[in-house]
Amino acid sequence: MKTSSIKIQVKSLPSLPGVYQFFNKEGGIIYIGKAKNLKKRATSYFTKTHDNNRVKLLVKNIDRIETIVVDTEMDALLLENSLIKKHQPKYNVQLKDGKTYPWICISQHPVPKIFYTRKIDKKNGEYFGPFASVHSIKFLIKLIKDLYPFLNHDLNHLLKKESKENIIDQYEKNIKSIRNMIKGNFRSSIKKFKLEMKAHSDLMEFEKANEVKEKLQILLNYQAKSTVVSPKINNIDVFSIISDKSYAFVNFLQVSYGSIVASHTLEIKKRLNESDEEILIIAIIEIKQRFFSNSSEICLPFKIDLGDSIKVTVPKTGDKKRLVDLSLRNVKFFRIDKLKQIRVIDPEAHIERILSQVKLDLKLNKSPYHIECFDNSNLMGTNPVGSCVVFKNAKPSKKDYRLYRINDISGPDDFASMEQVVYRRLKRLVKEKNSLPDLIIVDGGKGQLSSGLKSLVKLGVEDKVAIIGIAKKLEEIFIPGDKLPLYINKTSETLKLIQQLRNEAHRFAINFHRKKRSKHAFESQIDNLTGIGPKTSELLLNKFQSFKRIQRASEKDLIELLGKVRGKSLFKQLKS
Repeated sequence: MKTSSIKIQVKSLPSLPGVYQFFNKEGGIIYIGKAKNLKKRATSYFTKTHDNNRVKLLVKNIDRIETIVVDTEMDALLLENSLIKKHQPKYNVQLKDGKTYPWICISQHPVPKIFYTRKIDKKNGEYFGPFASVHSIKFLIKLIKDLYPFLNHDLNHLLKKESKENIIDQYEKNIKSIRNMIKGNFRSSIKKFKLEMKAHSDLMEFEKANEVKEKLQILLNYQAKSTVVSPKINNIDVFSIISDKSYAFVNFLQVSYGSIVASHTLEIKKRLNESDEEILIIAIIEIKQRFFSNSSEICLPFKIDLGDSIKVTVPKTGDKKRLVDLSLRNVKFFRIDKLKQIRVIDPEAHIERILSQVKLDLKLNKSPYHIECFDNSNLMGTNPVGSCVVFKNAKPSKKDYRLYRINDISGPDDFASMEQVVYRRLKRLVKEKNSLPDLIIVDGGKGQLSSGLKSLVKLGVEDKVAIIGIAKKLEEIFIPGDKLPLYINKTSETLKLIQQLRNEAHRFAINFHRKKRSKHAFESQIDNLTGIGPKTSELLLNKFQSFKRIQRASEKDLIELLGKVRGKSLFKQLKS
């Protein structure tokens, strides 16, 4: 793949924490890295001058980039670890030695004890983690042993205070609190430390108070376990899907021994109107064969039938649910990246796709290449105006924008104003034999929509032009003949385009209304002055813009503009 194509891929990456994977032309993974900001980190490979020959060679061999988005930098660190151990990429020099991150184990037999280990054997006890720092684990274990001395075998052996039965009894009573501490729930411990710190401080024992303060600070900064890895989950596949009119995207996460060891997103071109269920079944078979997956359990966001040999789980809570959510998040970002790339490479295809989606969402007969949006503005019925903005191929066509002064309407009548503006605009287009819009949007609810529709009926074009209304509060879309409003997804491109048109029409109308109101106020004030006719009034308005600025003008400025006699006369009137 050419360098320009790689740069387009980099531009579309999300600015979120995650893991990036570089592939060569043969489709092999040559480098895996983690990043707090994926876009920023990946961009650095192609914008900086590298002194290291290994990095230069790596960049030269990059043909494709794939990313896995996660919640935190800690998750990215742990995921990078498991992926490097799985794939052993050529240019990764760290994390290949098979060394894994440590876990905390609590065993109950023969007596309860707590320790950290890098090997997981579920028969030994209950495991928590993994943790990025051995220092953090050691501190946490020491803390737990201090709070729950029955876990400290050396102490118990030395003092010979507790019997085996007594230790087990204490363990059963406190195991819930210990689990919470390991998972990062330190509320009770933090409260205890704060009380201890205050007690030492009150006794002027500042050194001891500082020791407790340090422990408290470590607790406050401590991170809970990663959502990426769970020792309870072994050998499962996670799939999720998102689709639009033309394409479907399926994400796959392979989980083995509690770690994500592979991730892939498949792009599928739709031929007919296939459902997500049909596409997902095909994609699962294809991906499982490609990755040689023999997992007998699959986690999905919804139920599908894959036969008796595969168990399909739709988790509602817990670690499996978090993995499904992670998969969904990644497939959404993959689709966004693809759309951004299309936008750069093929703008026409990008516009065609958006307008096709608008057609589908609004149930139109054809894609709306020509859209016009209308809005009104007035202040308690005074200085009423209307605006018409025009979008062609989903972009503003400012040369076609129009402004209207509302005539012969008394009071704040938005419905009559909308009917008049739409009628005047379309009548002009019909008279001049110009092309009519494919879609008209009116700013308002059922009333404004009904008024706009009346204008179409008067001109006999109701079958040629589609019309909808959008109400601001809940972004409800009203369609003629439908009593109930249509609600479009807040993040959809259809709603974003409609909102862009509505906001542009509103801006255009309100600016015109303000100018007209200012001019009206100026004219009413200047009418009280003697010797100032319409031409002089216009001259003053063009020069000073407002009545206040005329009042602040010097006698010299007024004489220069109007002449000696009229300038002096106006200056005296203004000052008096």
